[in-house]
Amino acid sequence: MGRFENYIKDVMYWNEELQKFLQSDGVDRNDEIWSKLDGMTDMVEGLKQPDNLNETELYNLQSKVEELHREMEDYYQKRQSIGSIYVNHPYVKAGEHSLPPLPYSYDALEPAISAEIMELHHTKHHQSYVDGLNKAEKNLVDARKSGDFSLVKHWSRELAFHGSGHYLHTIFWNNMTPNGGGKPSGKLLQEIERYFGSFEAFKKHFSEAAKAVEGVGWAILVWAPRSRHLEILQSERHMLLTQWDTIPLLVLDVWEHAYYLQYKNNRGDYVNNWWGVVNWNDVESRFKQAFHLKWKPF
Repeated sequence: MGRFENYIKDVMYWNEELQKFLQSDGVDRNDEIWSKLDGMTDMVEGLKQPDNLNETELYNLQSKVEELHREMEDYYQKRQSIGSIYVNHPYVKAGEHSLPPLPYSYDALEPAISAEIMELHHTKHHQSYVDGLNKAEKNLVDARKSGDFSLVKHWSRELAFHGSGHYLHTIFWNNMTPNGGGKPSGKLLQEIERYFGSFEAFKKHFSEAAKAVEGVGWAILVWAPRSRHLEILQSERHMLLTQWDTIPLLVLDVWEHAYYLQYKNNRGDYVNNWWGVVNWNDVESRFKQAFHLKWKPF
């Protein structure tokens, strides 16, 4: 019985550590993962006095505990690979974005990218986007409070430029890893091969798109939910008045072809009247689906 009791102690310790992990990362107490963990806790607690159990019963209980632990390990590995999808992080208040830490040291990507470049890129350039985004958001808060939107065009441009810089760089750091390279596997590789023909064709296309970006910008592999395929895009100055890593919920077309025949050059009346035809059921539906996607906030 001594070995089994030691095993139970080990299980209890692992169980407590995992609970601490879930608590520290803010996983909602109503999440299914907690109920599974609580069930395992109750089971293990019942094994602390196994005097009345025969060997078969003990073996079955031990197998069940190991099965539950494998479930938890699968959860942990999945969470590590896809990010904080189970986590209910508090939303980032206007003007309170922060610089995310790198997931590796500044010299970890050498010789491909030097430590000097990485440190400057992260601490100077990315930090400037965070600062610019916070400044734009705070000024737009002030505009909403005062009702003075005379500078809304300027701060909207700053919001797009610095916000896109912040979000894209946050993706960029995690898109790289020491000893990386090779090719993807599983569903992503299948989708690449289905749309681009082969991984080599995709890699050539992406490389040429990156080399051909005018001025400063990005080459970006995206998933198009509407057409259900991958695509490679270029982004100049990394925004063109949008923010990458966001999902559209409500859109208004203000190109002249959308209103000119009726409103002529009076775009204001068109905008004011448009609010009377907004389909909030559709917007709410898009929001509910988008809300399930959660990244760790910075």
